Amino acid sequence: MTRGAVREAGVTGSPAVVSIGRPPWWLVVVALLVGGLVTADLLADGRSLSLDLRISEVVSDWGLRDSAAYPLVWLVTQLGGRVTILVVLAGLVGYLLWRRGAWQPALRVVIAVGVLTAGVYAIKHGTGRTAPAFPGSYFFHDDGASFPSGHVANAVVMWGVARWQAVRYGLPAGVQRAFWWLSIVGPLATGVAMVSLDYHWLSDAVVGAAAGIVLLGVVHALDAIVLSRWVRADAG
Repeated sequence: MTRGAVREAGVTGSPAVVSIGRPPWWLVVVALLVGGLVTADLLADGRSLSLDLRISEVVSDWGLRDSAAYPLVWLVTQLGGRVTILVVLAGLVGYLLWRRGAWQPALRVVIAVGVLTAGVYAIKHGTGRTAPAFPGSYFFHDDGASFPSGHVANAVVMWGVARWQAVRYGLPAGVQRAFWWLSIVGPLATGVAMVSLDYHWLSDAVVGAAAGIVLLGVVHALDAIVLSRWVRADAG
């Protein structure tokens, strides 16, 4: 039995596991409903589209892209940037591999990236929605890739995975709290910043969050069905 397998088997029964951030089934169902209804409403040129247009007009008047506040707001958007999150996760995964001999976190990150990329880009290419910078063309299948927000979905899934590993491997309480806050505040701050800069429509951020919740649930399910069973079989 490897040290990673020992650690993985040893924490499974820990009371802390209830705080790993796995989305409950009802939240996944709500996210599916919200994402599906908003998408259908947009495709039908419904109220969601009208709300998007009104909010885009307001934030355009703010002119944050051309203001002194732009660098700060842009930095907030990087809470959902894939490169930013993967750099942090590389440090976390490297630490767990080095100090605990645990390889499972690295595989979970790979699974999360694959599920996230496939899920988000399937929706993007299926709708082909253009960003607010292209007024008058809300679903343009050749170039549109605004819907849903990949940054928001990234923040939900990847910070969720980071929180999961921090709790599962019993990292210091301060580290666990930091990742807990990032898993909650990261997606919200990213969505607000992207909409404020008029990089995304409001519905892009809403459906990005919904997609992220569903995909995080898929990652946890794949881990429970495949990876964790494999680890237990290897350990036993």
